[in-house]
Amino acid sequence: MSPRTKEQNEEIRLRRLAQIRKAAADVFLNKGPLLEIRDVAVQAGLGYGTVYHYYSNKGNLLHDLLWDALERAGGWLEAPQETPPKVPLEAQLKAPRASASGEAPAGGHFGLAAAADTGNSAAADSQSGSRETAAAAELGPAAAGIRLLQLWAEDHALYLLHKLAGEGFASLPEARSAPLSAAFRREVLAPLAVLLETSRAVDGATASGGNAAEPPYQLQRAEMLLAALVGCASLSLRRGKLHEEAWDIARFLKL
Repeated sequence: MSPRTKEQNEEIRLRRLAQIRKAAADVFLNKGPLLEIRDVAVQAGLGYGTVYHYYSNKGNLLHDLLWDALERAGGWLEAPQETPPKVPLEAQLKAPRASASGEAPAGGHFGLAAAADTGNSAAADSQSGSRETAAAAELGPAAAGIRLLQLWAEDHALYLLHKLAGEGFASLPEARSAPLSAAFRREVLAPLAVLLETSRAVDGATASGGNAAEPPYQLQRAEMLLAALVGCASLSLRRGKLHEEAWDIARFLKL
């Protein structure tokens, strides 16, 4: 049997890292910061030594898990929303559904209000996210929120990212939490803020002489929406029913 090539070894390494991070997200969902490397090994079906070879401490594992999730988080606004055919979204949210049968900095959850240049940075972030929100504006807050909930049901690392972002990534040292917070604001929060403001304009909320919300307030609205979604999703996620209850959550929050 011929030895593996460098490319094959790298493929195995990346696959193993993904396996470990997924298991870590699942464990963190239930145990939080009490997570231990041995718990991750059991969840992943790997030996303790194998996991320890890649991550000797849970701090590094959590840090890499969050950055990896952030790389996937920016595209959720563009993802198509699956809806039942020929039924408008508003009707779906209003109509009753049958039950399914058999680490925070001061000044805001994401540390935005504490910055002296919040308005300027938010405006720049909003401009940088214009391409993402151009397609997202067609979805609207309801469809976008449902899509995010469904993604959390499939990818617990994404849920963990949004949950810990709301806490300012306080479980990480400041040297690691600050870059994550800034990247989260740029890749997730700012595009969502633009989507919400665009929806307000389309609905006439800012028409008739009204002014669009200032950038800091746009970001605060996005913060509050994500915090509400995270809170509502927690129970459904633990029951394993988040995907099917996403519509109920959206209706409850009146998105």
